[in-house]
Amino acid sequence: MRVGVLTGGGDCPGLNAVIRGVVRKGVQEYGYDFVGFRDGWRGPLEGDTVQLDIPAVRGILPRGGTILGSSRTNPLKAENGVRRIKENLTKYEVDALIAIGGEDTLGVAARLTDEYGVPVVGVPKTIDNDLSATDYTFGFDTAVGIATEAIDRLHTTAESHMRVLVVEVMGRHAGWIALHSGLAGGANVILIPEQRFDVDQVCAWVTSRFKASYAPIVVVAEGAMPKDGEMVLKDGTQDSFGHVRLSGVGEWLAKEIEGRTGKEARTTVLGHVQRGGTPSAFDRWLATRFGLHAIEAVKDGDFGKMVALQGTDVVRVPIAEATAKLKTVNPELYKEVGVFFG
Repeated sequence: MRVGVLTGGGDCPGLNAVIRGVVRKGVQEYGYDFVGFRDGWRGPLEGDTVQLDIPAVRGILPRGGTILGSSRTNPLKAENGVRRIKENLTKYEVDALIAIGGEDTLGVAARLTDEYGVPVVGVPKTIDNDLSATDYTFGFDTAVGIATEAIDRLHTTAESHMRVLVVEVMGRHAGWIALHSGLAGGANVILIPEQRFDVDQVCAWVTSRFKASYAPIVVVAEGAMPKDGEMVLKDGTQDSFGHVRLSGVGEWLAKEIEGRTGKEARTTVLGHVQRGGTPSAFDRWLATRFGLHAIEAVKDGDFGKMVALQGTDVVRVPIAEATAKLKTVNPELYKEVGVFFG
């Protein structure tokens, strides 16, 4: 059997660990051959491949990014996209495909399997941790660790100047990074996309913190929105999956806080640093296990499934089920951390 592997969507720490797990077990235990498709769905769409064997995956476990490259290509919007993918899979004698990605990449995988009979197994990847049917996605733990360290460092400079520091983290529709890093880093305000925020209340929390002779840290997810406003956009352009570029809510909020409280406010946008660099130990462990179980699903012919972590077990769930809706922060969980606001 020959198996194709691709990594789609935004890169994140742990992608290379999945590739390594897939190839090592597939070659050593099953005798499979592998071909890597470059840059997400663009690879099988255009027939762009790289060699993928055991020498190719040596030393990549601690490396961030992906040796296969990634993109946000949507083959379902390309002219004759499905036909071209099928023709290239036949051309390179690929019997099955392992797609490693988030909501968009796996959404394509689900349709290719369910509607067009392409044999695909999915692996969940996103630093946002917003895929249903899995307790955690790899990349999330690393992103939270990076954001937490940044918040720790910002506390000291904020208190040195007694100014407000607003930290903008990633999170388009789900506030898991903001919630986890904000709580772990001792933030005084945490704002997430699931709960519209009141700017006056934020300012009240900020003022309360100053009264206690401490400088406040406000953590805000990029997709968070005020009650009386709209989402702040980088610009109006969209990718092939219809997503606009976010970022800017942190700068907007800092200006609002400064104007309403008279306290100096600065913004730190962590941006892509959250998904760059070496993966944490947990993400290496999880990504490796996902890779091992993904190639096992290929061996079993269990296509249209995604490997998922439930408790400490790696199980298989339908890709369509896993991508049907996003996993967002429960209001009760958000309320639970509110005791630390202000």
